[in-house]
Amino acid sequence: MDLDLATVRAFVRTAEELHFGHAAAALGISQQALSKRVARLESTLGVRLLDRDHHGVRLTEDGRRFLPGARETLAAAERAVAGLAESRGPVRIDVWGHQYAPLRTLAQVATAPDAPTLQPGHGRDLPAVAAALIRGDIDAGFGRVHPPLPEGLTHRLIRLEPVDVVLGDDHPLAGATALRPDQLTDSVLHTPATLDRLDFLARFSERFGIHEHRAGPNLGLAPLLSGLRSDPRGIALLPADVEFPDITGIHAVPLVDPTPLYAWSLIWRTRPEPPLLEPLLTALVYTAGRRRWLEYDPASDWLPTIE
Repeated sequence: MDLDLATVRAFVRTAEELHFGHAAAALGISQQALSKRVARLESTLGVRLLDRDHHGVRLTEDGRRFLPGARETLAAAERAVAGLAESRGPVRIDVWGHQYAPLRTLAQVATAPDAPTLQPGHGRDLPAVAAALIRGDIDAGFGRVHPPLPEGLTHRLIRLEPVDVVLGDDHPLAGATALRPDQLTDSVLHTPATLDRLDFLARFSERFGIHEHRAGPNLGLAPLLSGLRSDPRGIALLPADVEFPDITGIHAVPLVDPTPLYAWSLIWRTRPEPPLLEPLLTALVYTAGRRRWLEYDPASDWLPTIE
């Protein structure tokens, strides 16, 4: 009998949590997807493994008998992947969106249990990383993904990061402890490239009515922010956890009502999938859950409608 490891993993996690919601969150999937996987496994085996009613979830007798072997099946698969990892070396992963420092996030994932070794590279932008994936030059990419994606690629949302506004001391709103995005209408948005190459900033400007922009060459974060000191209406947008350069005369202010969120995703090719994709995704999901990276409230947060 051929067993689908995804369905076995869904059963084992549900058996450990005895709660479909908690198990789904731990696996980074919806409760509906979890229920379908468990049902598919039960159909394959021809037995019922779990009972669920208003009292909760409990193992059936068949479920209790199947659980030890199911755990060993997953452990054997992990050992096989680990052996493959030793022979194939690290995961080659290119990042983009360097102004927003994507390696901050990957550095935290690298310390997760059983995380594969990462070999980061630097892509120019999403199209360049997508082309490298299709050619097989890299195993995965990490940054902000937006359509259209080339055929044969897919992605997984990893982190939603709040975005702050950065402004100079001479800006009329400089004394605020928090600002709404619609209060920035009369400001000039400073960007490290033209808006046609910066999807998130373009959508933010359109949504909140920021019509004036000042684009310059991408020389790094410090030159971009230094330019705000000479423009009393100038602003820039940065994810809240980006390490702030030591520049006097400027500061960051949280955005609220709504809080814009910058979406970080992992992207990879579907055929063939990278051999170390599963342990990498496991490490990403583990870290995202532990650090609460995917919290989103549509009543108080904003994402571009495309996401």
